[in-house]
Amino acid sequence: MNEILENVVLADSVNRYLVAAPKIAARRKAGQFVIVRIDEFGERIPLTIADADPEQGTITLVVQAVGKSTAQMATLKPGDRLLDVVGPLGAPTHIERVGTVAVVAGGIGIAPAHPVAQAFKQAGNTVIAILGARSKNLLIMEDEMRRAADEVIVCTDDGSYGCPGLVTHVLNDLIDTRGKPDQVFAVGPVPMMKYVSLLTREYGIPTMVSLNPIMMDGTGMCGGCRVTIGGHTKFACVEGPDFDGHLVDFDELMQRQAFYKEQERVAYERYVQRCRSQEHIAQANQSL
Repeated sequence: MNEILENVVLADSVNRYLVAAPKIAARRKAGQFVIVRIDEFGERIPLTIADADPEQGTITLVVQAVGKSTAQMATLKPGDRLLDVVGPLGAPTHIERVGTVAVVAGGIGIAPAHPVAQAFKQAGNTVIAILGARSKNLLIMEDEMRRAADEVIVCTDDGSYGCPGLVTHVLNDLIDTRGKPDQVFAVGPVPMMKYVSLLTREYGIPTMVSLNPIMMDGTGMCGGCRVTIGGHTKFACVEGPDFDGHLVDFDELMQRQAFYKEQERVAYERYVQRCRSQEHIAQANQSL
């Protein structure tokens, strides 16, 4: 089993885990992910590898606690072990020297954008990273992105840090003032990727997006991660997660992402209630 070496809170409900996984660290490439299972009763969680250190044999995972399993994962401490960490999975991001690359990332999407920015920079490109968050306290990995990119532009929805507004506003301003980048890579909430792709389509800028649909086995067997690309069905776990943003059916993807929202809500509420009950019992025992 894979030991958790660090568990650091980056923002509200967002944790960074340093996990011992030497074989994965030695093989992973930008854009690839792992599937994690906390224990024998846990569901399979697909998580992008935010960074890796082959010499130390570690990978970095950045996880937002949005459901039962990710909330449970947030309670783990250094020394605890994950039952399964399977990977690296997925096709690596296609990296080549094209000139100037704008890496556009929103929210938790900044984590999977990090290794992509690193790889484009190492390939000899000029990398401009546009980072978006709802507010300053939700922005993650700014320092890491500044080390990975030539330039970082930060924006927040509420204007509490950086430029006020959305990543699409910043990208549009960048195009207007400096000209079109040679390529755009976008990762973040599905609506954000949709509107980035709509914008770049107008300018004819090649655009790749990283998709994270519902996923089970990570091998293309279950079909849960299917997405429609240019009218054809693709499996994100083996043919992605990166696809041409101008060909993705984002509206269908958003509908599919909402299929199990009610079940996820119920599972999370039951987990929170169980934790509160256990805490109440522990407090009662201490008072005896």
